[in-house]
Amino acid sequence: MDVYRTSFLEFEDFPETSEPVWILGKEYNALTERDEILSDVTSRLWFTYRKNFPPIGGTGPTSDTGWGCMLRCGQMILGEALVCRHVGRDWRWARGQKQREEYISILNAFIDKKDSYYSIHQIAQMGVGEGKPIGQWYGPNTVAQVLKKLAVFDTWSRLVVHVAMDNTVVIEEISECSGLLLSPCVLTGELNGCLEGACALAEEETALWKPLVLLIPLRLGLSDINEAYIETLKQCFMLPQSLGVIGGKPNSAHYFIGYVGEELIYLDPHTTQPAVDPCEDGQVPDETYHCQHPPCRMHICELDPSIAAGFFCRTEDEFDDWCMRIRRLSCNRGGLPMFELVDSQPSHMVSVDALNLTPDFSDSDRLERFFDSEDEEFEILSL
Repeated sequence: MDVYRTSFLEFEDFPETSEPVWILGKEYNALTERDEILSDVTSRLWFTYRKNFPPIGGTGPTSDTGWGCMLRCGQMILGEALVCRHVGRDWRWARGQKQREEYISILNAFIDKKDSYYSIHQIAQMGVGEGKPIGQWYGPNTVAQVLKKLAVFDTWSRLVVHVAMDNTVVIEEISECSGLLLSPCVLTGELNGCLEGACALAEEETALWKPLVLLIPLRLGLSDINEAYIETLKQCFMLPQSLGVIGGKPNSAHYFIGYVGEELIYLDPHTTQPAVDPCEDGQVPDETYHCQHPPCRMHICELDPSIAAGFFCRTEDEFDDWCMRIRRLSCNRGGLPMFELVDSQPSHMVSVDALNLTPDFSDSDRLERFFDSEDEEFEILSL
């Protein structure tokens, strides 16, 4: 389906309701701020199926239609982190305007070619190390682990991607990986040579903290979402650190960015568009990377229970604020906590080091058991 030929009327208009609309930590009034809502949604990076890109691995598929929807959702949640990191949550996209160099660099990190940091090529090939053949469907856990590994090589953004396992966020682990480890480029002030024009090091980035992307794979029920988690899930979209949620329903992965009433608001990757090549001057034709129709919605009870929630903390103060908000939410009686926040690792938990989660790990059988328990709930879409 060509996005340019898609009729605006094919998409259900945004509801006129007095209930608040929450989009990634921002609250809107649907009656008086409709344009602001649509501008916010349109400004999120929208990664969809693509076709006619260079073969993955040199001889593999040239399209991810039918199998890449969760990979694209992983790109979207990480893309939101990069937007927050480099241009800020309040940045807005407008068709035809001259774009900031940082924004162009973000897009280049996701272009469908083998040497882009977070391309479909990199995600698919990195997944092979986890026992996922190219062309196989991923679950939320798998894509979170792959993004963690790929972020190690992104010397421009210098993010730490931490994946919290066993429904538990361990503050001590995050302090170790984000608060104490400095990459060589931080110490020397070097930037990735292929990303010219990037902004200079911000003052806070010279301190002992690397911007944190926190991904929390969760299972909120057996075959259906446990309604006790619904209010807590909604509250996650209200946090200023929210990156949204990746998940969906059987046969279909989505990137959830907010809610209104009992409906989740999401971006849908199930549109096949031609691959995009950067222009000779380095600019990227970007209209197909932004969803320019009202966002999709689904009832929250339709959500498959296997999800991964994401949060971005640029500074240590933002992480401390996130911890405070999570502890406050856990004291509320409006819902069941989706995960536990603890200071140090409980004795019953498996050590991250024991899983050998380094950029070149190969113990795929063990990882399959820990990270892919949700995959049997999803099926590959028909081509």
